[in-house]
Amino acid sequence: MKSIEVVAAVILKDGKIFATQRGYGDFKDWWEFPGGKMEEGESPQEALTREIREELDADISVHDEIRTVEWDYPQFHLTLHCFWCSLKSEALHLNEHEAASWVGKDELMTLRWLPADKDILEEILPSLT
Repeated sequence: MKSIEVVAAVILKDGKIFATQRGYGDFKDWWEFPGGKMEEGESPQEALTREIREELDADISVHDEIRTVEWDYPQFHLTLHCFWCSLKSEALHLNEHEAASWVGKDELMTLRWLPADKDILEEILPSLT
């Protein structure tokens, strides 16, 4: 089975997290944390900084790792490194996603999350308002 290693930013601001909605592929319209594939030679933190700049035209600070999720999708095995992050500026622009939202505690579990991303929701819930 093919293996893919990716990173995800759990961007926290004012007790809410930034969630993005996929606009393509098998999981179109599902929600995820922004991020993407690691390139050879990159650390997870470097990959995350690059991916957020590419996807959202934003600069972030990468903080503590929440955890790494291992997930088997039908076509591949995913290794997902999830990190707490914060924005260095307020500007965000959706270059790849069809929608985005700042999500609080009450909304978090109502979204249709990608399975690997959904695996960390219980861990981030206490940080939300």
